Amino acid sequence: MRLILTGGSEGIGGATLRILARRAAEAGRPARIVTTASGRKAAPEALIADLKAQGAEVLFLTGDLGDARQASQIAQKALDFCDGLDLFVSNAGAGAPARLAEQPLSEWDRIFDLNVRSTFVLAQAFHPALKRSRGGIVAVASMSGMGAHLGQAAYAPAKAALISLVQNLAVEWAPDGIRVNAVAPGMIQTPLTAALYEKPGVSEARAARVPLGRVGRPEDIAGVIAFLASDQAAYMTGQTLLADGGVCATALSHMPG
Repeated sequence: MRLILTGGSEGIGGATLRILARRAAEAGRPARIVTTASGRKAAPEALIADLKAQGAEVLFLTGDLGDARQASQIAQKALDFCDGLDLFVSNAGAGAPARLAEQPLSEWDRIFDLNVRSTFVLAQAFHPALKRSRGGIVAVASMSGMGAHLGQAAYAPAKAALISLVQNLAVEWAPDGIRVNAVAPGMIQTPLTAALYEKPGVSEARAARVPLGRVGRPEDIAGVIAFLASDQAAYMTGQTLLADGGVCATALSHMPG
């Protein structure tokens, strides 16, 4: 398997890469992996070592995917390293809490560029290779993009736009044999959100809101991504699988009376 996963630090990205590398090794076809990060933190050496231990060849790239020029450069390096492509996992993303009345336009643009435009720029660059391999794309959206999420002025609309992009890519590229799907995670505890869950009572209060009784783990989402990328999902395209422990299904349960 030849793949690129953006946002490949510890968390959902790292858990996904470990699963995909292990499955490729078990199939006797060790993966060739490109993964990216912003470069603001050190390279995920433990993750890279784990992938190589599974027999994978790994290229770690840094850059701002919200910058279309940098995203295009990363795409070309990925294609050169992999000599083609079977799977693109668009996992890079970011948000910043804000209410709509106070949302700075510059921050709105930054969040849309990273969460939506980067997926489009990379998908477009990878289209010829994915058409040749009849490969797939999996984007990481959010339950925030499936309804109103107060206090997430740019992030929620950006993830909603990403879900729409996935649907449009899926329909347009289906004749090329390219499947395009998404997963919408709920509340997931990752290194990125660790500070939030370290606040007294937050973890317990959030878990109490989840019908399954716990906050999600990166592996919960990685398993969905691996499924969407597999032959088991060969007849699925244009779908967004909600993996939130049942949170979004409880909306009517909070109705007074």
